[in-house]
Amino acid sequence: MRLVLAEDHALLRAGMIQLLEANGFTLLHAAVDEPSLVEALRDPDAEAAVVDVRLPPGQSDEGLRAAIAVRTARPGFPVMVISQYVEHLYARELLASGDGAVGYLLKDRVSDVAEFVDGVRRVAAGATVLDPEVVAAVMARRRDEPLDRLTQREREVLALMAEGRANAAIATRLVVTEKAVAKHINSIFTKLDLSAADDDHKRVRAVLAWLRV
Repeated sequence: MRLVLAEDHALLRAGMIQLLEANGFTLLHAAVDEPSLVEALRDPDAEAAVVDVRLPPGQSDEGLRAAIAVRTARPGFPVMVISQYVEHLYARELLASGDGAVGYLLKDRVSDVAEFVDGVRRVAAGATVLDPEVVAAVMARRRDEPLDRLTQREREVLALMAEGRANAAIATRLVVTEKAVAKHINSIFTKLDLSAADDDHKRVRAVLAWLRV
């Protein structure tokens, strides 16, 4: 997998390059600001990107905007966005196309090598991966329709879906069978009126419904 990386902090950038290359990724470009990221994302050989939300010159949402732009130009292009803070609106903007293959992780998660690398791989494979802290923050504040149609167990399943967990991983986490997880997911789709799409697309739409403010 050939990646574009965008991170302006030299030590973190060097560490991420070493980490990703040690786990089988090829780093095509290591951008340090918005202009170099925009240029790197034009490379047709790039297959995915890992991008910091805040980059020079403005240190606001330059990385996020570049990520959204490349996904507009190349629908479904896998992007993992990393951020210092929990900001679920960024995750919602990334998911807005409904194409999947997006992730939002906190920078602290990079120190957990196995989890970070697994997240990048899942995003590259087309999954939606949200940081557990983002999931917890959003879940704590959501108390409205249509999500109040869901049972507590269904909300737990949806939260794990938002983290990008496959059915088998959800079953292991909740100590239930995969058949039970599939039943809960079908119920979630029905209650959120998501019956007219393929399962992968419905999973993204369900997470979008959960993120909406």
